[in-house]
Amino acid sequence: MNELEELRRENSELRRQTLALTAQIAELITELARLNERVSELLAVAQRKHRKLPADKPPAAPPIVEGEARRAFEQRPTAPEKLSEEPQPKTKAKPTGRKPIPSHLEAEEHELRPSACADCGETALDMVDELIEEKLHVVKEHQRRRVVHRFTCRCRVCGARTTLRSLPAPYERSKVTCEWLAWLVYQKFWLLTPLDRIRRDLAERGVAIAMSTLVTFIERAAELLSGVDGLHWKQLLASPWMATDGTGLKVLVPKLPVAHNGYVELYRNREVAVFQYEADKTSDAVVAKLQPFRGTLTADAEHRFNAVYTSGRVLEAGCNAHGRRKFRDAEDTQPVLAAEGGAFIGAIYGEEEKAQKLGLAGEKLREHRQRQIRPIIEVFVRWMDAVDPTLLPSEPLKAAIRYYKNHGDALFRFVDDPIVPIDNSPTEREFQNVAKLRLNMLFAGSTEGAHRACVLLGIVATCRAQGVHAQAYLTWAFDRLGTHRDLFALPLEEMTPAAFKKSLA
Repeated sequence: MNELEELRRENSELRRQTLALTAQIAELITELARLNERVSELLAVAQRKHRKLPADKPPAAPPIVEGEARRAFEQRPTAPEKLSEEPQPKTKAKPTGRKPIPSHLEAEEHELRPSACADCGETALDMVDELIEEKLHVVKEHQRRRVVHRFTCRCRVCGARTTLRSLPAPYERSKVTCEWLAWLVYQKFWLLTPLDRIRRDLAERGVAIAMSTLVTFIERAAELLSGVDGLHWKQLLASPWMATDGTGLKVLVPKLPVAHNGYVELYRNREVAVFQYEADKTSDAVVAKLQPFRGTLTADAEHRFNAVYTSGRVLEAGCNAHGRRKFRDAEDTQPVLAAEGGAFIGAIYGEEEKAQKLGLAGEKLREHRQRQIRPIIEVFVRWMDAVDPTLLPSEPLKAAIRYYKNHGDALFRFVDDPIVPIDNSPTEREFQNVAKLRLNMLFAGSTEGAHRACVLLGIVATCRAQGVHAQAYLTWAFDRLGTHRDLFALPLEEMTPAAFKKSLA
């Protein structure tokens, strides 16, 4: 009897082990099938690259899922093939051939007349034709001295002495004129030329200026324009929408063995731009400076902005350019599905680009986005719901889909608000200038130097946004902010790049 029970127990244990091994084998087969599908997709991509075939992508293989998830995946929406059923506006053919020389350039005229016949030498000539040719020409920039002779005169009647006031200067006893100081700021913050190269160029022209003197000139320029920059910040806080982004900047701090990693932020809308320097990238500083703001903020999905949005005073708007890049990067591991998701975002961008070409704004832009873009978004959401359950947690495509699921309200806020752009690319492009300047100068000489650089970067960026020549504006502003400020007696509102633009009109 005991032997029979022992045999039964052994048989039961063997049966349990067999079932466990069978389950493990089934899991391994499933994982092997998934890997085979991945290898097939990668091989298809490699073959297209080597053979240079058209990018016609094969249909996505169904994932190893069962039940409702599999049916949802197989019935997922297809990416839009066309941006819209409406006829696309015809684009004009790009002009070919040599472009004419701009007519606004000052002309240097030369007349070449023959004095005698090239065949017989006779000097009696009649003009029968004229050949005209135009070429771009350059005259090397001149560094000049401005000498002002101020005569003092005595009145014959009362005997009083009178001396006229000197010409405008950026500050009392300045070594340079307003035009020269504007040229220096333009060289450094528009052309992004480091001060040592400017000093070397001046030395070749026989103008010897110490580096410390050039730094002092920049300090003075920032001080003169700090009020205008502060006014721009107030205008941004009072506006219904602004965008922001940031980048690093090394700063020399006394008693630190290495350069400190500071942070430069840009806040802008379509009219003004303000750069601000912060010693570190913290949430408290952002919350404090945006405390008066009431509106929509376009920014990256960073945790430090969460406290700004939780107050309810500021609405979050996202950057679809980041999401578009995420889908593009996911094509390395999921070429078919990632391309499908990217096609939805591409269609959204196509409709937005069409609206910009038509010059739509305000309510017309809102109607266009609601009519053309909202249906694409709804299909895109259904596509993500079908694809998301079929992906492994480590998939880059999974991260791209989660990015849109977690931040969808912010990313698609532009559809309902016409003043909100589709992405934050203009702000990021503005930082290209900061990156080039940072590469040239390596670091800011001090914390104060970083703040002054931000003032001048913001003024130049505002000139770019207003479409005015920065050097012309700087000269105009220094005349009114310098030694003759009391004569002009203008408020700050009338000394901005926008005011300068109106004065030109």
